[in-house]
Amino acid sequence: MSNKIFLTAEWRKLVMANYIIDPSLLKKFVPARTEIDLWNDQCYISLVGFLFKDVRVKGIRVPCHVNFPEINLRFYVRYKEKDGWKHGVVFISEIVPKPAIAFIANKLYKEHYSSMPMSYSWKGAEENIHVSYHWKKRDKWNNLQVIAAAAPDVLKEGSKEEFITEHFWGYSAFSKEKTAEYNVAHPRWDIYPVIDYTIDCDFKTSYGEEFDFLTEKKPDSVFLAEGSVINVFDKKFL
Repeated sequence: MSNKIFLTAEWRKLVMANYIIDPSLLKKFVPARTEIDLWNDQCYISLVGFLFKDVRVKGIRVPCHVNFPEINLRFYVRYKEKDGWKHGVVFISEIVPKPAIAFIANKLYKEHYSSMPMSYSWKGAEENIHVSYHWKKRDKWNNLQVIAAAAPDVLKEGSKEEFITEHFWGYSAFSKEKTAEYNVAHPRWDIYPVIDYTIDCDFKTSYGEEFDFLTEKKPDSVFLAEGSVINVFDKKFL
C-alpha cells in the first residue's frame, strides 16, 4: 500500500440502498484479478448518497470544491494476496455536481464520474433525522432519501451493514489486464436505523439498460451510516 495520501475529506450521512443482484450482470464490470465478493452467498449492488466535506487534494483545498454531494452505484469485490483477501468496491457510476472533480477522478483513477445538477438536505429533530440526495438527468430529478432514528447504533460484527461499509479498497479497470488499487481508510461507522425511505431513481437513464430492472425492484436493505473523516491513498497497479 502506498503511504502517500491523495485525498482527505469527510464522508457524512451515507444513505445506502442495497439490492440483491445476479452476479452474472456484473461480470463485465469486474476488474482483472478481482472477483465478486458475496455476503451470505448473495451478490449486492448499492445505490449510495452522501456528502463530501472539507475536501483536500494533496492537502490543498480547491475553492468551490470543498463541500458537495455524491451519488454512486457500486458493487463489492475481493482481491487475494499472500496474506489473505482484500475486500473492495467497484464503482459503476459516480455523480457529482462539480465537473473538475469528475475530470480529476476519471483522469487519475479511471473512475466513472459524471457531473450534473444536484442538491441535498439534512434535517434533524429530537426523535428522527431526514436525509435526502437529489440529482437531475435528462430533465428528471431523481432522489434517494430516508427518515431515520436520531440515535445511532454501533455497527454489529458480522452484519450486512458491516459487509457493505467495511470494504476499504477501491478497484478500477485501466485495461482488460491492468487494475488500479487504492486504499480508503476510515474508522467503523455508526448506523442509524431507517424508519422510512423513498427511492425515485430512473436506473436506465442514470446507469444504463442493464440496470433498468432496479427501478421497480425493492431493495433488500436501506440504512443510514454516520460516516467519518476518510483518507484516500495513491493508487498502485495489480
